[in-house]
Amino acid sequence: MLIFAWGNPSRGDDALGPALVERIAAARPTHPEWGELALLTDFQLQPEHALDLDGHGRVLFVDASVSCASPFVFDRLRPQPGFGYTTHAMQPEALLAVFRQVTGREPPPAWLLTIRGHAFELGEPLGAAAQAHLAAAIAFVESFLAGEAV
Repeated sequence: MLIFAWGNPSRGDDALGPALVERIAAARPTHPEWGELALLTDFQLQPEHALDLDGHGRVLFVDASVSCASPFVFDRLRPQPGFGYTTHAMQPEALLAVFRQVTGREPPPAWLLTIRGHAFELGEPLGAAAQAHLAAAIAFVESFLAGEAV
């Protein structure tokens, strides 16, 4: 399993994805039932990240959003080659399509956990509402890793 989160830790609630990965990394030693787990963070998705998916049986993408329902939304993803990207923005569905194009294989099963954020100002910490949403998302991910969710 690969958990791949992106966001800018210096921009308030945009840090939700990387914060989730940090908390899962800290909890991992006490959860052998999670099995093999790879953790990755970055500021944004790039086409090159398609290679990071190789060798993983499942992928959980994690991002913050100002427009999703509270506390989070969890969706199954499918590759979408028409789901465009620019040099500054890429969606995980497009990354899955790039994986297929580059490797000639189907990408691993993938999901997107979008955590509700409110304020994304430079230099701000996670807000109180975002911290509550993060706690709910972490509990969900722990269940997901233990095979209790989905």
